[in-house]
Amino acid sequence: MPTSLLYVVTVAIWGTSWFAMRFQLGQVPELQSIAYRFLLASAILILWCFLTRRRLRFGWRDHLFCAIQGTTLFWFNYFLFYLAASRIPSGLMAVCFSTIVVMNIAGGAIFFGTRAERRVWIGALLGMVGLGLVFLPEIVGIEFSRAHLEGLILSLVATFSASLGNMVSVRHKRAAMPVVESNALGMGYGALLGLVAAALFSSPYRFDWQPSFLFSMAYLAFFASVIGFGSYLTLVQRIGADRAAYASVLFPLLALLLSTLFEGYRWTLLAGLGILLVLAGNLLVLLRPKPAPAPVAVAPPTET
Repeated sequence: MPTSLLYVVTVAIWGTSWFAMRFQLGQVPELQSIAYRFLLASAILILWCFLTRRRLRFGWRDHLFCAIQGTTLFWFNYFLFYLAASRIPSGLMAVCFSTIVVMNIAGGAIFFGTRAERRVWIGALLGMVGLGLVFLPEIVGIEFSRAHLEGLILSLVATFSASLGNMVSVRHKRAAMPVVESNALGMGYGALLGLVAAALFSSPYRFDWQPSFLFSMAYLAFFASVIGFGSYLTLVQRIGADRAAYASVLFPLLALLLSTLFEGYRWTLLAGLGILLVLAGNLLVLLRPKPAPAPVAVAPPTET
């Protein structure tokens, strides 16, 4: 799949998954809902690997890193964001998660010695400022209390956890471990950890057989997890974790567009300015400058 299409698919799916997650809140505790989602996603990927005869036998080191990715990217960060959602507005959570661009740049430098281009830094800054302007009325309207501070810290820790999962994906590429296979194992490990945590820290296992819960679970497992994470982590391996992470700045805007159509969200001048900054940052991050033309060698004049 072309890189540009992978980027569009990632933004489109994750921009709509926020609505599906609302139907997961209710009878089933969050810890269990997360575990069910990734358990189903892992089962789908493992079945696909068997049908397409993909290899799932890897060394212990590969399994260890898959378990780390499952913990950081497919369980722990989701759990923390669920906790933060009861303390701070979703707009502030989106702004916090946009810092993954900077965290991925720092992580690439620390773990792999890669340096981001200056325009990527500028684009990331424009994106975060733009997203802050979009959600400014929602953020300014809150009076910071201990609960708000806890939500802010939880969101930043959750973002850092997701960034560590991105770094593991970069490691998978260097170890020649394909995205589909690593996601199948990683999501499985994350789901198992989630089930254990649910048994220890939440009420007895529950399940909701209402159509809204079942359809939203199917959407989150197949589209948001199998397709969404497959597209995003392929981007991480193709264009780098720093540039791929800019999708996290765009999909909250798509969620707002859907909110405009179905929930009556009203745009402001600041929000429009914020979108322009986000789009400008997106161009800086994703569009590579054309290489300078190579100098044409001129043959020295020959004696006549």
